[in-house]
Amino acid sequence: MTGTIMAITLTESAARHVASQLARRGKGVGLRLGVRTSGCSGLAYKLEYADDLHPEDLRFESHGVTVVVDPKSLPYLEGLELDFTREGLNEGLKFNNPNVKDECGCGESFNV
Repeated sequence: MTGTIMAITLTESAARHVASQLARRGKGVGLRLGVRTSGCSGLAYKLEYADDLHPEDLRFESHGVTVVVDPKSLPYLEGLELDFTREGLNEGLKFNNPNVKDECGCGESFNV
């Protein structure tokens, strides 16, 4: 490991989706992304809108949207790309995480 932090990025479609949701909410500085212990594989993504920034937060800019990550979650999320996909009637954010070694069958949790 070189000590260089790999960025967390959004695809253009994810950035458009998040920006429109923030505009609809009428407040927020960006998207807060983290992990929590959960599920059968150990970790689950935690995703919410960030209304404020904490001093320890790490910030990444992608297509004009700020992504905020706490330092404890960063090792699990480095290099992650967040995409917004539509498949038939379903749409949602998709996590493309290069650190994931295994996912549970239901897709709710992962381990690294």
